[in-house]
Amino acid sequence: MAAMLEHVNVTVPDPDGTAALYERLFGWKIRWQGGAIHGGRSVHVGTAEQYVALYTGPGGEQSPRQDNYSQLGGLNHIAVVVDDLEALEARVKAEGLATHSHADYEPGRRFYFHDADGIEYEAVSYA
Repeated sequence: MAAMLEHVNVTVPDPDGTAALYERLFGWKIRWQGGAIHGGRSVHVGTAEQYVALYTGPGGEQSPRQDNYSQLGGLNHIAVVVDDLEALEARVKAEGLATHSHADYEPGRRFYFHDADGIEYEAVSYA
């Protein structure tokens, strides 16, 4: 059996707010929330099989943001697969977020957007 990606862990200033955004955009649910490493707090949001762990340090303190594409080990983007790319794009825009880099190439169509924390997302459809 091949390995399956279970989760990624991302530091955000407001895990509850980011989790609520994921619920609205992707239809995901909160799987768990509570205390985390270094006195921080985490919210796990996703499906029964996979999720994103949203972490914040004690008091929401974070390090200054760096350009993730030039930082070794940085997170470049989180990709999600959807059946209806147009419906997701409408929800993204309704959140006040701008979409960009639309592409239609094998094996699917896609677009990108950034959330308020600067995290980039790739939305792709193979339908």
